[in-house]
Amino acid sequence: MSTAAVSTPSRPHLPRWAAPAGVAVLFAVAYLAFRGTATLPHDDEAAPFVAITELRERVDANKNSSPLFLYFVNYVRLLVGSIYVAFAGALHGLGWPGLIGLMGAVGWAAGGWRVGLLGVAGFAGFGMLGVWESSVDTLALVGTAVLLSLLAGLPLGVWAGRSPRLRRALNPVLDVMQIMPTFAYLAPMVLFFQIGAPAGAIATMIYAIPPAIRITALAIDQVSPTAVEASASLGATGWQTLRKVHLPLARSTMTLAVNQTIMMALSMVVIANLISAPGLGSDIIRGLSRQNVGIMLPAGLAIVVMAVVLDRTTMAAARGRGGDGRLPSGRGLGRARVAGATVLAAAGVGLTYVLPAQWPAGWVLPMAGPVNDAVRWAETTWYDVTESVKNVTSEIVLNPLQGLLTSAPWWLVAAAVALVAWWASGLRPALTALGCLLAIALLGLWEHSMVTLSMVVVAVLAVLGVGLVLGVAAARSPRFSAVQRPLLDAAQTLPSFVYLLPALALFGPTKFTAIFASVIYAAPPVVRLVEEGIRGVPPTVVEAALSAGSTPGQLLRKVQLPMARESILLAANQGIVLTLAMVVLGALVGGGALGYDVVSGFSQRTDFGMGFAAGVAIVLLGIMLDRITQGADRRPSPHRRMS
Repeated sequence: MSTAAVSTPSRPHLPRWAAPAGVAVLFAVAYLAFRGTATLPHDDEAAPFVAITELRERVDANKNSSPLFLYFVNYVRLLVGSIYVAFAGALHGLGWPGLIGLMGAVGWAAGGWRVGLLGVAGFAGFGMLGVWESSVDTLALVGTAVLLSLLAGLPLGVWAGRSPRLRRALNPVLDVMQIMPTFAYLAPMVLFFQIGAPAGAIATMIYAIPPAIRITALAIDQVSPTAVEASASLGATGWQTLRKVHLPLARSTMTLAVNQTIMMALSMVVIANLISAPGLGSDIIRGLSRQNVGIMLPAGLAIVVMAVVLDRTTMAAARGRGGDGRLPSGRGLGRARVAGATVLAAAGVGLTYVLPAQWPAGWVLPMAGPVNDAVRWAETTWYDVTESVKNVTSEIVLNPLQGLLTSAPWWLVAAAVALVAWWASGLRPALTALGCLLAIALLGLWEHSMVTLSMVVVAVLAVLGVGLVLGVAAARSPRFSAVQRPLLDAAQTLPSFVYLLPALALFGPTKFTAIFASVIYAAPPVVRLVEEGIRGVPPTVVEAALSAGSTPGQLLRKVQLPMARESILLAANQGIVLTLAMVVLGALVGGGALGYDVVSGFSQRTDFGMGFAAGVAIVLLGIMLDRITQGADRRPSPHRRMS
């Protein structure tokens, strides 16, 4: 018997773009229909601002009678202030010859004569830039914050490294601390610890402590289980195993934790000047307020030099010791280093009693005049180019997006964000993002948050474009990568404030200036992640695509970029977090919006409530954007679904 094949008519399928396009059309129609309604305009006298300002007044009025302040907060402030005074007194007491000699000695002992020479030249540069006193104050503040961070962070990291339960409990807290923009740390400090060095040191400590905990926990967790089991089988107690196995084997990585804590502290101490913390930040803030690059540049260069010297010294210490904590180069070389470092330190301290106590005025390089002349020349020569770039970006991209977000009903924006978060990351991140937006609305900062969000979106698109171009070029050309790598290394050690200097010099105080500064600030990690993602594509897959006749463009579009999707999404996440931090900081160069509210809250007592609420709104924006992008890399890629 023969059988006849019965063909069933195939049902029509909608193209994949039809549903997103339909949703986009629906939102566009809703926007046109309800534009200008439910917009939540900004009000300087909003109820949350008034309530927070009144809370501060009550706190200030009861500081001398509340048990919380009498028996805890005031003692913490006094303790931190005493540590700072001790650091500053010791560093100033050494005098400039003694401090330069001591830094050279530390560098020599850690990494040899080259690192020691870098320390001597770098610290001498503070005097030549004319910012010796401010640099020493900054060094004392960094020392105080790093000491407190390590005293709290290292034991907690060791505990977390040996306790997965504690590590899981700490991770969300550390996530929030690391995505919080730096401005957000300042408002609570003013509320509890007033203004000054103690508040600045505590804010810097809180900002710098996450890497100390995370890297220490990672170092302890990576200790070989075989070594731990061998120690336990020999009858060692838990304390003996920790002291004789875990800590010696993790020492090299834990030195990296110290390095990262110092770098984070250096990024924060300048910003802490907004709450009257002493140091180089005062010169930078003064220059920004006057739009005078000549005042800012010496302080900015001093911060960069300090970061480079401390980074190279601590990294040399991390590389110079093996897992057993001993110098691998031999006992003779170790003794030579110690002898050279001792002679250098003794020479520096001895010269303190011979040379003038103050850095000689004749040794200071006059920079303000030539720098301001160069800035005026650049403004005049490149005016047409910079104005064109700024105006085109502002008129075509930034202003329309800002107008769209501020004129749309709040519920429509919230629905769009929740839908994007659901599509990208799932239901829970969508609910988190929606909750963050509703909280921002309740704080009374909807309009300014939308302005900040529009700046972040434009900056992230730009930084992703730069990151993709440079990352792909570096992945395809080892020579280009070799040239680019030291530039990225240097860029990642610079404090965020430094990026405002060239942006302000080129574009003046505008929103675009803040966006430009955030792009160059966030680009290095994005470029690195894209390069790593492209390089991570298996060579067999690349060879298969080339043997099938793919052109370089097809190889990139259809093989390398899809397979590097997780790295690119991580790059987008990092770009968003860094961009948000810098865009907010850009309030000091005309960025406005939430950053301006925070600065205004610190400078004017009556605006404290608005500044505090703006700090909270910045955190909420950061959490919202982080959750949207963080979950996107868990979505299956088209290639996985096909396989």
